[in-house]
Amino acid sequence: MYRIVTVKTKAGVPPTRFGMPLQKGIKESIAEKYERVADKRYGVGLVVLKINEIGEGKITAGDASVYYPVTFDLLVYKPEIQEVVVGDVVDNTEFSAFVRIGPLDGLVHVSQILDDFINYDERNSIFSGRDTKKTLKEGDSIIGRIISLNLVGGKENKIGLTMRQPGLGSVNWIEDEKKKATKVVGAKK
Repeated sequence: MYRIVTVKTKAGVPPTRFGMPLQKGIKESIAEKYERVADKRYGVGLVVLKINEIGEGKITAGDASVYYPVTFDLLVYKPEIQEVVVGDVVDNTEFSAFVRIGPLDGLVHVSQILDDFINYDERNSIFSGRDTKKTLKEGDSIIGRIISLNLVGGKENKIGLTMRQPGLGSVNWIEDEKKKATKVVGAKK
């Protein structure tokens, strides 16, 4: 889920930024520390929106930076269990599909792709259902539900997804099901 969080911290402004306007130097220092970084409290920091408050700077012996107490708003993405997400398949392997959801990648284990026996075509990197003939390939858009989550920060984040519930799956499958349902309703009139 995307949200805006207010963060209170100390921002260190190095000497290379002393010539800048104070607000700009602080914003750049904060951006280096919080943007594109996963934190289990906030999620993944996307962009520093605005600085709300800057306190008096302090100098520490042996450190050339000046440290300012700051309060700022940060746009973050923090996935939640049971959240329905939209993403794109970025890689298929024999055991799973990797799906990009916002700034993170999730994994759909082969057992969570379809309610069908799944075949994997390694040469073309495509999953296909034996009876349904539904396929899943790189570049396909999907709707999935988060069923497991371990957001620890860094590169070790793990997000498990399922596509085996009604209304979930490849967007192509969902569109095909809608067309079939429309034909059935039209035929009954």
